[in-house]
Amino acid sequence: MSLIAINTSQNVNINFNTASIGERILAFIIDMLIKGAYLLFVYQIFFRLFDLGKVLDGLDSFSIGAVLILLTLPIHIYTLVTESLFEGQTFGKKIVKIKVVKIDGFQASFGDYLIRWFFRLVDVFSNSGVVGIISMIVSKNNQRLGDIASGSAVISLKNQINISHTILENLQDDYVPVFPQVLALTDNDVRIIKENYQKALKTNDRQVISKLSNKIKEILKLEVDDREFTERRFITVIIKDYNFYTGKNI
Repeated sequence: MSLIAINTSQNVNINFNTASIGERILAFIIDMLIKGAYLLFVYQIFFRLFDLGKVLDGLDSFSIGAVLILLTLPIHIYTLVTESLFEGQTFGKKIVKIKVVKIDGFQASFGDYLIRWFFRLVDVFSNSGVVGIISMIVSKNNQRLGDIASGSAVISLKNQINISHTILENLQDDYVPVFPQVLALTDNDVRIIKENYQKALKTNDRQVISKLSNKIKEILKLEVDDREFTERRFITVIIKDYNFYTGKNI
């Protein structure tokens, strides 16, 4: 399992573990089982219960093909639809806890999922998955051809995290918030702020701390008395206030 650095839209690099080949194959197998269950359902309902076979016997080959394609359409578009609806996850990926992401940090679009889905013909179905596996082995970020073409990668969501890696903060029962404007931020904004603030503290990088502080003030349109709030105290308060107002305190 290798690390991939994804540059977010806020121009911040965040490291993720790429999904292993084994995880991706397991997710694929689970999805295939789901598809198989659907086929069994279709067979039991349409061919056993409603005896569709007799109806098909009276049709020409083109009509038979059209009916079969219509019945099996959910299988053919399963990956495209589920990844689009669940932001990069099929049911198999959800169970295995892996996800498709864009390397440039932006949310993958329907077009990106469409490219990945189309390339499955080359990566998976035309050669029993040999091309996809070889591509994942030799590529830098365990990418199959569809990933490379769409500028995406599959990451693992199983990273061991603790409070220092999340937006959570320990708050005292009598904590009094200062900046209600923090509600304009999102969980992702605060996570990025906290991660970069902690990194800057470890290396005593005053430049990064100053940039973070100024960026927060700019986004929230805050005028802060520098004599009361140093840059470090200001960022700390912002993170705690967000936890207070959103109820994300432990």
